[in-house]
Amino acid sequence: MTIAGTVGRPHGLDGSFYVNAPRSELLAVGVAVTVAGATATVTRAAGTAARPIVRLSGYSDRTAAEALRGEPLVVADAEPPPLGPDEYRAEDLEGARVVDGEHELGIVRQLFALPSCECLSVTRSDGGSDLLIPLVRDAIRSIDIDRRIIDVDRAFLGEAGAGE
Repeated sequence: MTIAGTVGRPHGLDGSFYVNAPRSELLAVGVAVTVAGATATVTRAAGTAARPIVRLSGYSDRTAAEALRGEPLVVADAEPPPLGPDEYRAEDLEGARVVDGEHELGIVRQLFALPSCECLSVTRSDGGSDLLIPLVRDAIRSIDIDRRIIDVDRAFLGEAGAGE
């Protein structure tokens, strides 16, 4: 099973809602999803890939959509679409070690989208506040999915201790 996002705030009066943390390619019209322990079918898919709007069968008004708010939208595992160069799935990055050379920075907690790029939220090994790392070439030296290691440039991130 794969989480295709979570139910966000309602959109309009017909039971449609925004999807938070979307995997839009998994939310096409006709796709079966499990939400709040029930199975429903996507009857509307609108908006953009980054900010989709979805309506499910059996949820026909704003109150029904609001009752689902925060619930994960789970779809049966299917063959995911192929990735392009320098593309990664969130589940491949979450839990990976983040380092700068030999210096351990922490573990990826979450991948999320910002308006300008995707970003890694990293729980620091030293217990400090979470580190946000943009997924841009200047910040990321390399990503080794097999070893689950992401090498970053602390100097680019403006981190104290860079260049140790």
